Order: sequence, then C-alpha cells, then structure tokens
Amino acid sequence: MARPTRVEITEVGPRDGLQAEPKFVPTELKIKLINDLVDAGVKRMEFSSFVSPRAVPQLADVLEVLNGVDRSKGAVLAALVPNVKGAIRAAEAGVDEMIVFVSASESHNKKNVNRTVDESLAGFAQVAKIAEEAKIPVSAAIATSFGCPFEGNIPAERLGYVAKHFVDFGFKSVALGDTTGMATPPLVTRNVRYLKEHVPSLPIHLHFHNTRGIGLVNVVAGLDEGITHFDSSFGGAGGCPFAPKATGNICTEDLVYLMHEMGIETGIDLAKLMKIANIVEEALEHPLPGQVMKAGPRLDLHSMGDVQTAVG
Repeated sequence: MARPTRVEITEVGPRDGLQAEPKFVPTELKIKLINDLVDAGVKRMEFSSFVSPRAVPQLADVLEVLNGVDRSKGAVLAALVPNVKGAIRAAEAGVDEMIVFVSASESHNKKNVNRTVDESLAGFAQVAKIAEEAKIPVSAAIATSFGCPFEGNIPAERLGYVAKHFVDFGFKSVALGDTTGMATPPLVTRNVRYLKEHVPSLPIHLHFHNTRGIGLVNVVAGLDEGITHFDSSFGGAGGCPFAPKATGNICTEDLVYLMHEMGIETGIDLAKLMKIANIVEEALEHPLPGQVMKAGPRLDLHSMGDVQTAVG
C-alpha cells in the first residue's frame, strides 16, 4: 500500500501532555498555548477533559479554558468525557467533539475509571444519546491497545469486540492508544489490518507513546497501512497517571519534522511548534523529551565562527 501524502495530527498536549504534571499550569497559559497551536496550523486538538477535578486537578479549569480560547479559526476542540456526567457538562459547554475512552484490558479499565469494560461500553450508549441531542460528534479511544502493563498482550479480537460497539453507537472514529509504549511495528500492522477487515466502516487513528523509544517507528508502520491520523503532544509531554511507566506521548515537533522530511504534508508550521514546546518546557520546569525542539531541523545550519577549531 502506498503511503499517504498528507496526514492529520491531533495535538493532545493540553490534555494528555499536562494531566499528570504536578505543577499546575495557569489557565491563561493553557489558553495561550491552544491559540498558538491553532496559529501554527493545528486543526484538531484535545484541549482538556471533563473528568473529576479531584482525580485530575490539572484539568479542573476546563470551562475557563474553553471559554477563553479563540474559536473563530475553526479548529476542532475536543474534550475527553469519562462518563455520562462528563458528557452532560461537555454538551452544555459546547465543545466541538467528545472523546470517550475505554481500555482493552479489564485491569487497566478498573484502575483508570473503576469500571469493567462492559460497564464502560454500557455508559457510552447514554453518552451517544446526549451527544446526538446536542449535535456533537463523538470519537472513541481504546487504551492499552498494544499491551497492558498488568495483563500483557492484548488479542486483536479484543479490539474488534470494543470497536464494533463504537459502530453501533455511531461514533466517528477509533484511536488505538499505546498507553505505556508497548506497541511495536508488527503489532501495529496486526491490529490495523484486523480492524480494517472486521470493522471496516470505522476510521482508525493511532495514539503512540515513546516509552521505549520507537514511537516514530510505529508511526511509519501505521503509514505503511494507510493510516492518516496520528496523535502527539508538544515536547513529548504526557502520560497516564493510572498506569506504571506511562511516559510521554510521541512529540509533535518530531512527528511533524519526520513527516515533512518524508514528503508528507501536515499543514503545520514546525518553527512555531518548536517555540511552543520551549514555552511548555519552561512552564513545567523540567526537561521535555522532544528532540527537534533542542536540535532544530537538519538544515538549521550554524556559523563556522561559532565552533572551536580542532588543534593538533
């Protein structure tokens, strides 16, 4: 299969990138980051979550953020909704899109939302009705799609079982989430091909973490299967607070850089992304794992006068 010539990147930094940070990021800065991302060409992002502020205090200002950002440029501002209560709040707030999430494994779903998988799916039926009445589209995400830190391997059939429910609910897409960076290219190929065969009507997004350093390798495996939608986070920030060793997402600047070097369009300005990532790093007061934000593009040349000449 020929690789796509253009991909769509969903920026998840304002939600996934910040949710586990101990230092609260001021609401005003979150609003600035979202506006700057839109100015950089980001067309869709997870801006926050309607989760309990006790569970994720970093995102307690979801309403203030939504009301403060400039929505005139048409970027899709999506929010995670963990349950019916969250969906009601999101509908009342007027988000552009809701995202529901469930784990492929029972153990992680219990840790994440304290429900069985089937209990979560039953709740999504109600979320779908709320969203339909509010005329808000719903996307879905399956956490631990490539492996669970408690249970190990996840059969592709398990993903199919969950995804078929999403079709019944009328959801617009499914994101396969690599919650703790357990994905490998063979698993990406297996899972994408299985869902394309068994749930062909549901578009697939890929959400990788770089826990073991092969996040962008997995992106290329996805490209080879025709996937055109990927999630990423500014500076590579992020991680699930309810899973061990769930380190950052793949980095938006690194992903955009790779796509452009492969001749694949993103519509996103890399230089602007790098500035945003450095602002985030300064605000969080610890180094972020992004590489391009530090090294710059490969043709970011330097003056010979700035480099010491070897002696001897």
